Amino acid sequence: MVREEKLHPFKTIQYLLLGILLCILVGTFGFFGGRYLANHPAEPEISAVVLQNQLSELSELATVSYHYTNMAQYENSGQISGIVIPFTTKRFILTYDGVIKAGIDLTKADLQVSGSTVRVALPEAEILSHELSEDSVEVFDERTSIFNPFRVEDFTAFQAGQKAVMEEKAVAQGLLTEAREKAAEQVRLLLGAVLPEDASLTVT
Repeated sequence: MVREEKLHPFKTIQYLLLGILLCILVGTFGFFGGRYLANHPAEPEISAVVLQNQLSELSELATVSYHYTNMAQYENSGQISGIVIPFTTKRFILTYDGVIKAGIDLTKADLQVSGSTVRVALPEAEILSHELSEDSVEVFDERTSIFNPFRVEDFTAFQAGQKAVMEEKAVAQGLLTEAREKAAEQVRLLLGAVLPEDASLTVT
């Protein structure tokens, strides 16, 4: 048979006072701790990994397109010792539209975070793609010779040569400079929107 042990009245009062004291301590800590956190919010940590991912997703937006229409002439003749062989000349005049896209591979950007300071060093701009519109191609003044007929290689080489010419022209007109400036502007807008107000951002 289990013997029931009765608590002494003095011990009961001790336990009651201890419980009240603990409640007061917990309430006091919660009150002042809450006020401290409200007045001293935790500073958000700037993550280089998160910012780098943001830059990677921006690459397609940080491009510049150069639309053009070009006219070029192709001519080829058979020769012997530098002398043109009669009746071997083939030529045509070609017009076509094209689009050159230039931009920056932002996955290669060097991003450094030091406290609340963020520095981004962008790589050089480059030509990302160059497409000719097949629907826009028109051929004029086409002349051929049974002694020197057109071959597929003639058109392929001519097209590649014309692409190089137009890319040089686009670069000379500031395409890469414009692409880099646009990329820098987009990076400032994107990171400026996600960084804390007191953060310092430098894009070069």
